[in-house]
Amino acid sequence: MENIIIIGASGHAKVITDIIEKNGQYEIFGFLDSFKKIGTNILGYQIIGDENHIPYLIEKEGITKGIIAIGDNWVRKEMFKKIKAINHSFDFISAIHPSASISNYATIGRGVAVMAGTVINAEAQVGDFSIVNTNASLGHDSILEKYCSLSSGVIVGGNVSLGKFTTISIGATIVNNITIGKHTVIGTGAVVVRNIGDFQVAYGIPAKFVRKRNKGDNYLRNNDIS
Repeated sequence: MENIIIIGASGHAKVITDIIEKNGQYEIFGFLDSFKKIGTNILGYQIIGDENHIPYLIEKEGITKGIIAIGDNWVRKEMFKKIKAINHSFDFISAIHPSASISNYATIGRGVAVMAGTVINAEAQVGDFSIVNTNASLGHDSILEKYCSLSSGVIVGGNVSLGKFTTISIGATIVNNITIGKHTVIGTGAVVVRNIGDFQVAYGIPAKFVRKRNKGDNYLRNNDIS
């Protein structure tokens, strides 16, 4: 099997590790992480460096592929930019859990993570480097643009459009024919019944605008929305 690396070494990376092992297509060589100590053991694999270690891995180990296992949409994009600046030819795989139900007519981009129990229906589109988390569903003809994420248990109806870097938090529901703008966060358990614009935080039943947000604002540690 071809060796790959996983970039990122937190909880999201553990889930991706399990998916890669279950699929049996690639062998995990190790993790790269910008903050954790080299040699740290995670699920039987070691952190072997950070993203600056990639040229060595390409030259000495012949490793030319990996996956960015970072849950935050904006941070994931920034890591992609760093890696491409270090070595433009490095390629990115997707990790799709074998229990995911994906229509033959759906489109899945590169660098995507699709977790256990997900459903992606006909002519849905999942953009590059997006995440569809555990037991989430994406309705027919719906579009996730690049660097989006659906959290666990999210239900997205048909003909829904999510702009780049937008996050739908745990257990939220989006009804059919809705457009949500870019860099927007929909809160936990929200029910979206009308369009939501760019750079917004919205939650509640029905979901309502709460405040504006800026590009790259952290959302994963903010308990009222994630």
